[in-house]
Amino acid sequence: MDQLVIAGRGYRSRLLIGTGKYRDFDATRAAIEASGAEIVTVAIRRVNIGQDPKQPNLLEVIDPARHVILPNTAGCYSAGEAVRTLRLARELLDGQALVKLEVLGDANNLFPNMPETLKAAEILARDGFQVMVYCADDPIQAKMLEDAGCVAIMPLASLIGSGMGIVNPWNLALIIRNAKVPVLVDAGVGTASDAALAMESGCDGVLMNSAIALAQNPVLMASAMRKAVEAGREAYLAGRMPKKLYHADPSSPTTGLIGA
Repeated sequence: MDQLVIAGRGYRSRLLIGTGKYRDFDATRAAIEASGAEIVTVAIRRVNIGQDPKQPNLLEVIDPARHVILPNTAGCYSAGEAVRTLRLARELLDGQALVKLEVLGDANNLFPNMPETLKAAEILARDGFQVMVYCADDPIQAKMLEDAGCVAIMPLASLIGSGMGIVNPWNLALIIRNAKVPVLVDAGVGTASDAALAMESGCDGVLMNSAIALAQNPVLMASAMRKAVEAGREAYLAGRMPKKLYHADPSSPTTGLIGA
């Protein structure tokens, strides 16, 4: 089976989804089920997974036995904040090492602060974390993060929540070509065709939240994203035909025609 392998563990689904911006926890659960995602990411600073026993706990609607809960550092603006947040997450999730690192640089556009991201990645890797890292679509910095010990590189397709799709496919192609760890598009996917294009380009997976949660019908969009990721992966493995400019090549034979 063609599996996504991260830090030595295989996953059938190459679609990862977030848990923010939904109407309520029931809507979150329904979208997760429709997506087929096995890895579900949770913003530790925004969602309760046990930090506050008086508030509803997301783990009551997401079964950790069926899903990997991937804690992330959304809302962190320094390496120190991110490291503290993920150490707390490790305690809450019984020592889980797999985490998603993101260190933001701007509250308006949520673009990553790459120096702080690299600093946090180095600290977390030394501390035994398996770091999946949100980053700019910069091939040089992506390689630096891999060299720092990150187990997956997650360049943005476009700004978080923008729905603009892949705005720089050339940089993404360079990152994929140079990486020895999985590359997953993170941020900017707006609809199913964006997800399919990412997979056709050779990405190992796609992580999304807003594209599903903010759709008019989130459950139906989750189902569409599941199919798009699967179709895009199959198309990549199949190998598309070469593009040809003004070169006619009929799909039916031109010899032995009736009446010729």
